[in-house]
Amino acid sequence: MNMNLNQLALLQKAKVALEKFHSNHPKFPAFLDAVHKNALQDGTIIEITVTTPDGKHYESNLKLKQEDLDLLEMFHHMK
Repeated sequence: MNMNLNQLALLQKAKVALEKFHSNHPKFPAFLDAVHKNALQDGTIIEITVTTPDGKHYESNLKLKQEDLDLLEMFHHMK
C-alpha cells in the first residue's frame, strides 16, 4: 500500500479520535464485540433509533444478508 504523509496523518488523527470515542463511551466497544460474536448472521435485523436533544426521532432497520456480513468481516480485519 502506497501512502503519502497526508494519508498517514489522517490515519493517526482517526486513531486518536477512536481512542477518545472509546474513552467517552467505554461500554459501546464491548457491546459491538458481543454483537459481532453472537448476533451477526444472515437474516439478523438491526434496528437503529436516533433521538436528537430536541426530541426528534429517526428510525430505520436493515436485514443482514451474507454479502453484508462479508463486508463487516472485511472491516473487522482492517483494524
